[in-house]
Amino acid sequence: MRRRSVFTVAGLAAVSVPAAADASPPAGTRARVRTGMDRLAASGWDRLKGSRVGVVSNPTGVDRDYRHLVDRMHEDGVTIGGVFGPEHGFRGSAQAGGSEGTGVDARTGLTVYDAYLASLEKWMSMFTASAVRTVVFDIQDVGARFYTYIYTLYDSMAAAARLGLRYVVLDRPNPIGGRAHGPMMTDGYTSGVGRLKIVQQHGLTVGELARFYNGEFLSGAVNLEVITCTGWHGGLHASDTDVPWVLPSPNMPTPDTAEVYPGTGMVEGVSALSEGRGTTRPFELIGGPGFDHRWGDRVAAHGLPGVEFREAYFTPTFNKFTNVLCAGVEVKVTGRAGFDPIRTAVAMLVEARKEPAFSWRLDGTRHWIDLLTGSARLRTMIDAGATPAEVTGAWAAELAAFEKQRRPYLLYPRPSSPTGSGSLGARSGS
Repeated sequence: MRRRSVFTVAGLAAVSVPAAADASPPAGTRARVRTGMDRLAASGWDRLKGSRVGVVSNPTGVDRDYRHLVDRMHEDGVTIGGVFGPEHGFRGSAQAGGSEGTGVDARTGLTVYDAYLASLEKWMSMFTASAVRTVVFDIQDVGARFYTYIYTLYDSMAAAARLGLRYVVLDRPNPIGGRAHGPMMTDGYTSGVGRLKIVQQHGLTVGELARFYNGEFLSGAVNLEVITCTGWHGGLHASDTDVPWVLPSPNMPTPDTAEVYPGTGMVEGVSALSEGRGTTRPFELIGGPGFDHRWGDRVAAHGLPGVEFREAYFTPTFNKFTNVLCAGVEVKVTGRAGFDPIRTAVAMLVEARKEPAFSWRLDGTRHWIDLLTGSARLRTMIDAGATPAEVTGAWAAELAAFEKQRRPYLLYPRPSSPTGSGSLGARSGS
């Protein structure tokens, strides 16, 4: 049975969430946002008292003074049974596709378990070995289906449900706002970069995603509590708030990167183009050795809203085309209100497909672009000569269905949506 109720935790003050979801803070100021971690710490970790806690986190789990959740909890005497590190590791020392392994954290002396790509059985084994009774999740997501932390969330929730553990999400804002864009994942195309049926830019916070997972995929089996943010709504992006930015992964250095990533992340599916890994502007610098200024000129001619394309040349230091000069564009977001990163990237791919150097990347017998976009539709339409409008129009119905499906799980107002919760917690369970 699904439970979608929102409740206020007695005895703890809550700051109301603004109702005007289209409003940005005045020029030169930033909205004051208190994250779930901020609010729980201010309560003296009240919701965790008397429980042995496991923490799923990475370097982004910090307060406004950049002090880490685990360090603060450890100093304040919260009983921590173990820490669980996702891709890139708990302290963030590993590159893409890597982890730090299981060992002892030098600062706290706590056992850190390697949770990257952990199966349900491994999650259950780690939770059992650490003897935790409450699992706390605090990781900054960036809002794209192919960013792996949201599957760390799902798998750890599923394991907690099996073992009857309480699951607490310390929520953080979605740094690219609350709008959803792009195609739905479909059967037969799930992988480590897209395991669940959500759209490519889901527009949810991790707390809202947890509620969505619990209601739609886990039959309400998780004893879930979300410690909500205050001061945030779906019209705010990272640069509009005072929430400290810590790069969530080595190739996600700035909020600008996150803005374009749900779209230009698809360039990983093209062999002939670098997505800018190995440069200081990954996912913003896009190009290849077989391209020149004419490709960028054709993309710019589409007149896409909220974005400009600067002619750019770069030489990656690792990943694709290491030490090879690439020609292409730097993607510059000039107006977030009208910017759709996926629509923008589709136009880039449509024009790139016309170049003799173009080729799709294969992963064994599968096309990587199909795994990123959730089906073969985008690739086959572009190969057949479809326009950007035809490609993006193909998923309009499924995007609308997802927006309706996610609505009961929203905790914060969206543009043209009802006001969200300003309570400390939102609970759902069996």
